[in-house]
Order: sequence, then C-alpha cells, then structure tokens
Amino acid sequence: MSPDTRAVQGLQPAKPGSVAAMQYALITARPYGYTSDQVLFEVYVRRNAIAGPALGGARAVFLARPRACLRASPLVKTHGWGLHHDASGKVAAYAMETPAYRRLAGLETVAGDAAGNLAHDVARDVAGRLKVVAGMRNSKTMRTSKR
Repeated sequence: MSPDTRAVQGLQPAKPGSVAAMQYALITARPYGYTSDQVLFEVYVRRNAIAGPALGGARAVFLARPRACLRASPLVKTHGWGLHHDASGKVAAYAMETPAYRRLAGLETVAGDAAGNLAHDVARDVAGRLKVVAGMRNSKTMRTSKR
C-alpha cells in the first residue's frame, strides 16, 4: 500500500476495463498465481487486444521499454490494497483493513494462524523475516529516456 493513499479500506476498482480493475481481477482470482511481470504483461495484452501469434512479438515490445512495477499500481496508490509476493515472486492482494494485511505489514505479531487465514506460502526473507516494501508515493514519477 502506498504511504500517501487516501483509502481507508480496500475497495474493488469500480471502473470496468481500467488498469486497476484488470489487475484486481487477475490477482484476486488466483492469489499467488502470477508474478508481478505476468500481471503487468497480461494487462498490457488485454488493453491492447493482442491475441494469437502476435503474443510473442508483444512480449518483446513490452519488455523493450522500462515500465513501472506494481508498486505504482492504482491498487496500492488509490484503492487500499497491499500486495504481497511469496518466495517464488507470485503476488496476492490484501485489503488494508484485514487482519492478514496487518500481520503481513508487521502491524500485528505474525504467529501461527490456526484459522488458516494466510495463503499457502507466506513469504519470508532468507532469515525468516517478512520484508515490507511500500507502494510508490504519488509525488514520484517514473523517468525514462526518450528513444
């Protein structure tokens, strides 16, 4: 979640077809099913209506340009979602008001969850600690060189 978000809870993006709505649909339909790069590429493909044989070339075009990561996602900036990446780099979304988000963000002690509320593989760093990376602030912009 972005530290300067105005959201007070995680809200499903209301505008169908928006980047936020597509990212939300992908991530919440398959928590820990996609890497952030896979989510970003799939949204690019859908927004540009790319299909079939054009997919291979689209991936090359997509990867050729610098792009913002999910830290700049509208989900973390304006919709109140925290994104968690597991040990294999797969992502899940947690609404900012949920106990699971609070545990993952270190706002509560991460203890054994007898109810099984956390996903299959709550990732920790090599030493077993959870690493929290805040979403990008709105005042930051991605700078790219002109080609």
